[in-house]
Amino acid sequence: MNKTLIFIFCVFHVILFAQHNQSGDASPHGLVKWMNFKEAQEANKKQAKPFLIDVYTDWCGWCKHMNKTTYSDPGLANYINTYFYPVQFDAETHDTIEYNGVKYWNESKEKKSPHQLATKMLNGKLSYPSTIFVNNNFQFSLLSQGFLEVRKIEPLLIYTVENVFRTTQYDDFRVNFERTFYDTTKIVDEVKWYSMNEALALNKKKPKKILVDIYAGFCNACKVMNKTVYNNKELAKYINDNFYLVDMNAETKEEIEFKGVKYKTGDLPNFPFHPLTLELTRKNLIFPTLSILNENQDVIDVLPFYMSDQVLLPVFHFYGEDKYKSMKWEDFLKEFKEKKK
Repeated sequence: MNKTLIFIFCVFHVILFAQHNQSGDASPHGLVKWMNFKEAQEANKKQAKPFLIDVYTDWCGWCKHMNKTTYSDPGLANYINTYFYPVQFDAETHDTIEYNGVKYWNESKEKKSPHQLATKMLNGKLSYPSTIFVNNNFQFSLLSQGFLEVRKIEPLLIYTVENVFRTTQYDDFRVNFERTFYDTTKIVDEVKWYSMNEALALNKKKPKKILVDIYAGFCNACKVMNKTVYNNKELAKYINDNFYLVDMNAETKEEIEFKGVKYKTGDLPNFPFHPLTLELTRKNLIFPTLSILNENQDVIDVLPFYMSDQVLLPVFHFYGEDKYKSMKWEDFLKEFKEKKK
C-alpha cells in the first residue's frame, strides 16, 4: 500500500482518566489552564500540540456548568493541560483575533453579537457551549456542540491526541471506545493471539503470514483496537485462517530471536521499548502500529495508527490472498468493494 504521509516517531503517555473527583478549589473557569489564541499559537510554534477551544458566552448557563463540572475534574483537567493548548473563546468578544494567519473581529458594536471567528468556527450554527478540537497543524478540526460531561469528552480527547482522526470516523471510534471502557458486557475473544516467539515457532512448522500488533500500556486507542476491532467476527475468522496474530507489547522484557538476531529491552541506550519494535516498524514507532510479515518473516507493510475493522478487512485480504504481488492497492480495493455489494 502506498503511503502519502511521513510518520515521525512519537510517544504520548496518555491514560484513561481513572478518577473523576470534583474539586471545591476550582475557579469559575475550572482547573484547566486556559490560554488565549495568541498564547496558544506562540506555544505551538515551540512545541506542537492539539488545541482544545471552548467557545462560550457570558450569559450561557451550560458553559458555566461545564466549567464547574467537566473542567473542574482533576484527572480530566490534568490531561487537557498536559496534551492540549486549551483556549477559552468568548464568542461575543469585540477583540480582534488573529488565528492561523488571518485576522477576525466583531462586525457589530451591539451586545450578544457573534464574533467573525466564532461564526467561522461554528459554521454559522451559534450554539453554546461548543468545543472544537484542532490538530495536524490546523488541518484537522472536529466540532462538538452542547454540554459535555467527562464521559462524553473522553473519547473526543483520545481521538484527537492519539491521531485516530487520521484513519477513522469519530462516531465509529466512539462506539468502540465505550464498549472497551464502559460496557459491562464481557467482550469475547474471537481472534487467536500469539506471542512473537510462539508465532515465529509456528511459522517454521506451518508457514503463514504474521500480523504483529504493536502497542503500549498507556495507549488508549491501542486498548480499543485490541478489544473491539480484532474481535469483529468476520475479521477474526479471516485472521485465524490465514495469519498468526501477535500481541506485541512494546514494553515487554522478553528476549526474542528474529531472523538470527536476539533482541531484548535495554539493548538500545535511552530507548525504553523493545528494540524489535523499531525493526518491525521500519524505525517509525507509533502506537498502535500493525506490522505485516510474509511467510519468510520479511516486513511487507507497516500500518500506523488505530484502524477500524472495515478498513482492515480488505487490507488483510489484499495480503492474505497475495494480491499485493500482482495488483495495485487502489484496484484491489475497488474490486473488493464491488464483490461486497
